[in-house]
Parts: sequence; C-alpha cells; structure tokens
Amino acid sequence: MQAVILAAGVGKRLGHLTKNSTKCMVELNGRRLIEYMFESLAVAGVGHVVMVVGHGADEVRRFLGSSYGGLRISYVENSVYAKTNNIYSLYLAKDYMEEDDTLLLESDIIFEPQLLKEILAHEAENLAVVAKFQSWMDGTVATMDAEDNITGFISKKKLDWTDLGKYYKTVNIYKLSRTFCRTHFLPFLKTYIEAKGVNEYYEEVLKILTFIDSGALKAFEMGDRLWYEIDDIQDLDIASILFSGEKERLALLKKRFGGYWRFPFLKDFCYLVNPYFPSRRMLLELGQNFPILLTSYPSGQNVQNLLAAKMHNGNVDHFLVGNGASELIKALLRELEGKVGIHTPTFDEYTACVRPGQLVEFPPARPDFRYTVDDIHDFAVANGVATYILINPDNPTGHFLPRAEILGLLDRFQDKNIRLILDESFADFVDGTADHSFLDNALLEKYRNLVVVKSISKSYGIPGARLGFIASSDAEAIGLARKNVSIWNVNSFGENFLQIIDKYTGKFQTACRRIEEERERFFAELQKIAFLRPLPSKANYILCEVKAPWTSGRLAEALIGKRWIFIKDLAGKKGFGGGSWIRLTVRDKADDNALLDALKQIR
Repeated sequence: MQAVILAAGVGKRLGHLTKNSTKCMVELNGRRLIEYMFESLAVAGVGHVVMVVGHGADEVRRFLGSSYGGLRISYVENSVYAKTNNIYSLYLAKDYMEEDDTLLLESDIIFEPQLLKEILAHEAENLAVVAKFQSWMDGTVATMDAEDNITGFISKKKLDWTDLGKYYKTVNIYKLSRTFCRTHFLPFLKTYIEAKGVNEYYEEVLKILTFIDSGALKAFEMGDRLWYEIDDIQDLDIASILFSGEKERLALLKKRFGGYWRFPFLKDFCYLVNPYFPSRRMLLELGQNFPILLTSYPSGQNVQNLLAAKMHNGNVDHFLVGNGASELIKALLRELEGKVGIHTPTFDEYTACVRPGQLVEFPPARPDFRYTVDDIHDFAVANGVATYILINPDNPTGHFLPRAEILGLLDRFQDKNIRLILDESFADFVDGTADHSFLDNALLEKYRNLVVVKSISKSYGIPGARLGFIASSDAEAIGLARKNVSIWNVNSFGENFLQIIDKYTGKFQTACRRIEEERERFFAELQKIAFLRPLPSKANYILCEVKAPWTSGRLAEALIGKRWIFIKDLAGKKGFGGGSWIRLTVRDKADDNALLDALKQIR
C-alpha cells in the first residue's frame, strides 16, 4: 500500500500563511500539517508516499527530503498548478496508482493517527471516508445506502437544506485498489480531462462511477473520530483546539467565550442556558420568519422597550432592552456615582464594569458563601455604599434570598437612599413560577431605589439572540444607561422573540419546572461523587468544591481532554480564598448523566 498526497494548490484562503508556501506546510500547534499526516501513515504501516507538489514545491522538498519518518518519498510536480485543479494533479500520479494499491489524501486535512490503520484493515477494497454533514462544512458531499455503498456525490450548490440528515461530507481520504484504478478510475479520469479540461475536480469522476455502479465505492464513516479540513484561518483556529493537549484545549476554549456549536460533540457545562426552551413549536415559528428578519432592519430602541414592557405588563418608560444583559450592566454602572458594593464570589461582569475606586467587595463570612439581608444591609451602611448589587439566585453559588426578605431590605435601603441593583436572571429556575420576580409595575413604582436586571438569553435559552433588559422607575438611572446604547442595539431575531413570547409563557414555565426537577436529581447524584462537595442551589447551576486528590484545574483538563466535557473552573476567582471550586450547569437528563458517568470513571 502506498499513499498519494495532493499538495500542489496555492491555498489562497489562508492568506499570508501560504503566500510562499503550500497548505501542508502551515503550522498547527507547533507542527506542520504534513508532519501529522506522515505520522498517521507511519502508524498505518505505509512505506511509500507520492507527493504531488506545485506551489511551494521547493520548501516541501527541503523539509521532507527523500524520506521522512521512515517513509520513502517520490515527487511528482504539477508545474501548471495555478491553471489546473486537483483532477490534473491526480492524473500526474497515474503511473504510481497503476502499480500499487493507494491511499489518496488531500494535504490540507488533519485526523486522528489511528484512522488510516482502521481504513486499511477494512474489508472493502475501495473506500471513501465520510463524516456526517454539518451546515458549516464546504465542498463535496455524498449519499449512501443501508449497505454503506456510496450512491452519489453532490455539489454544495445542489444540497437540499431541508433534509441535511441524509448527507455525508467527503473527508478527502480514499482507499483505492490498483485494479479499480486501472479498469475504472484512471480511464474515466483521462476521458473526463479530454472532455472538460484540467481545471476540474476528480470528485466529478467518482460521481460518474457511482452513478454507473452504486457498489463501486464503500463508505467509511468517521463517527466520533476527530478530523478537520483546513481551508482558511478560521479552520486553522478550530483545528488547533481539536488537536491540542488537555491543558491547551481548555485554555483555547475559554478564550472563545462561546461558539461551541462548531464542536458538536462538546458538552458545555460551563455556559448557562435553558435546555428545555424554546419549545419546538416556537422554534418553527421563529424559523418561518427567518428570511424577512435577516433582510430587515430591527425596530429602534423605543419599540424594543415597549415589547419588554408588554412582556411584563409594565410601563414602557421603566424598561431598557439590551444586546444581552452584559451590555446594560456596563451602560448603567459606568454612570453611577458613589461606592458600589457587591458580595463575592460573584459574576465578574459587574466587578469589571464598576469604575476604578468605586467597588467595595463583601467577602464571604461563612464557608458555604451564604449571607442574609441583614449581612448585606450592615455591610452597605458600614461602608457608605450608594449602590448595592445583589444577584438572586447568586452566581456562582446558587444562594437564594426569599422575596419577602428582599422587600424588607428595599425598605431599609430606601430610608438610607441606597440603590439596589437586583439581578434576577436565574429567578425563573427557583420553581418555575414568577413569584420571585420584582418585575412588577407596582413594586417598581414604589421602590425608585430598585433597578432590576434580567438576562433573557439565559433564562429563556436563547443566548444566540443576545437579549436582556433593565427595569426601574428611577428615570435618571434608566436615562443614564439609555444614552450609552445605540438605537439599533437589538437585532431583528431578538425583537421577533419579544413579539411572540407571550404565546409561549406556559411552555416556558413548564421548562423551568423541569430544570428544577433535574437540578434536584443532579444534585443528589453529585453528592455520591467522592471528590465533590456540591452546595444546594436554586439556580440552573450547582457549585461544587473539588477535594483531593483532584483540583478544579486538573478535573477540568481531564474532562475536556478525554470526554469533551467543558466545565467552569473557578480557580483564581475572587471570594474562594484559594479553594478548589467548579460550577456545573444543569442540562437535560441525558447530558447530566454523561457528566456523572465521566466523573465516576475518571482516573
């Protein structure tokens, strides 16, 4: 068995990285792509590699030489690479393919080292390696029947986007027998070039062959095996995470702050969402409106505020909608005068947005980070605080203060002219009712010292829409924040959500009750893990102390490295006094069980 690697292309989409070099020489995590490929070929026991080179050919020759890693190398040069496509590069290697069975590979892919060994062990003589198609993938896709026969190759222009489940992306790895190349593939390749020219793709020939004979190629499905095709710098960035070590992978994922849908096998227990909402019917309604929403400007700020007020039967003058609660936290806090108090540990967005010199932190006095309204009141008064920030339930502890107690605190704060910023982004998860909310017009009118913060993204499970709002009868506070946001700070998808949410209130409350039920079950199971001490929570997350022999960092690295489970490592976060803590999102039962199984088996 030999390997033919097509490495003649310019790789324009990689920009400056391939100005004088071909794609296979681009570095990924300190190694060149071609090094990863040669490592896999060596693992598979391939002894001879045919490199078809063109752009940057001299650099490839200097780097690889006549042998690399024990593999003998022959070179074929495509001198007209700028005017041809991969069909011609492949045709130039036809003499080698007539002599021996061949692994055909494009040079811009990276994959797990064991993959080629598994392909060679497969009983089928002619294989096309495929992966389940994802919407962001580019290039040729294939279809196959129940017996794993490739039944067709389809260009992306002809995809049926309403039924993506039937498609498989070609990974650009093929196992081809010498007989198949001699009798089918190469003769058709020659004829196709004579008819259509050299600026074509060899997949077109495979398309014809599978049309003539659906059993010509078998499919080898990647399943959960890692691989990536690198066409541009974004691909390079994603591949750098896929093929990194445990510690590096965790650091790289943290830096992304989201976008984890590009890693479909990752289970995200770090970011906080509602897995049970929106309902399927609501998603269908939102999807139906997609074309008009995408191509239309959203309404301005005043209309968004009206929609938020409608959602809570409130006064429009009391509401300000933002591109997520984070935008509004920053818009409000940058304008406040006087000292700002907050309990620690807490949500870092608040501490980061307070102006230097204003923040007064209330450290935990109890080992479980619990506090009372009396503790808050006494701290605020003793430190001359003008504004106190209370997240209820608290993040990351899940600690919850009942509504009646907060009302008493508001009365005392009002007497002393202290403003309370109450973040109730997680209050819906307490028991699935609105009983704990302060988004009540009468309350807002009564307490001008109250500003309520609400993250729609978190509680309603739509973080991609970026929605949140603040509400207060303090016209000055709302006015100060309003001047710091743009007129079109909310997109059309967020606006449409606010327009239709009232039809789905019942489904939302049911979803929150499901979170409550799953949280209690999840908490009980976490108590059985010997190295964890979970704290009771009223939110959609659970704070856990990590005990020896584990630390929060080692546990986070082990889970992301072995299981692609992403958890919130709280190492270095203020308020924990150097202890080892993690925060786990409550997801649905299947995902939570996957984490529990990993925790039970991890070594």
